[in-house]
Amino acid sequence: MAIYPLNRGVTPFCSDIIFINNKTSIMTKSYSPFIAGLAFAAIYCAGCSDNKPAETTTPSAAAEKPMYGGYENQVKWGEHLVAIGGCNDCHTPKKMTAMGPADDSTLMLSGHPEKLPAPDVDRKATEGKGLVVTSDFTAWIGPWGISYSANLTPDSTGTAAWTESQFVYALRNMISKGLPGSRPLMPPMSMMPVKNMTDDELKAIYAYLRTIKPIKNHSVQPTPPAAAQKK
Repeated sequence: MAIYPLNRGVTPFCSDIIFINNKTSIMTKSYSPFIAGLAFAAIYCAGCSDNKPAETTTPSAAAEKPMYGGYENQVKWGEHLVAIGGCNDCHTPKKMTAMGPADDSTLMLSGHPEKLPAPDVDRKATEGKGLVVTSDFTAWIGPWGISYSANLTPDSTGTAAWTESQFVYALRNMISKGLPGSRPLMPPMSMMPVKNMTDDELKAIYAYLRTIKPIKNHSVQPTPPAAAQKK
């Protein structure tokens, strides 16, 4: 270690300022080898960083998996939507129990039985008073006439020939069989909020309906109001 007075004009490479006898002097150490080592290490690390292969990110399984409303697949999601949407209320025939009408699971979503007559009521009085009448929820009488719930099963008498786009169009626009120019769906179906579902939700319902048991039952067409029939 050497001590250089400031007035000698020596400029060390690296220095510490110290005070000796009230005179400022410079205490220097030979740091050159140490600094050179640091510089070499920095250059070497920078080279390693430049040559390091780019990290590739693999999308997680969750990100790749389609979203089905929290369900494992589209069919399960559709089954859930059918259940909470009340589709069985009108499209599944009922059987009477001690606790009142209950869904007949053997006829699930097959619609109004084609051989079952409509409720026997005074249609003129019903329509004139704006009443809505049903006995088993598959046939409805009101000012529009008589409407019957359709067969939704994948049978030839039901929706077997329907395409996905046809199904979505039918419910989005409330048009019979999803055919442009066809008649409008009748109450109570035309009043249902299913038309506000997203396309993905409607497609899930369609996918589920493809999996249920086909049941042969021709969908009964609506009957015009009694007043209209007399004209």
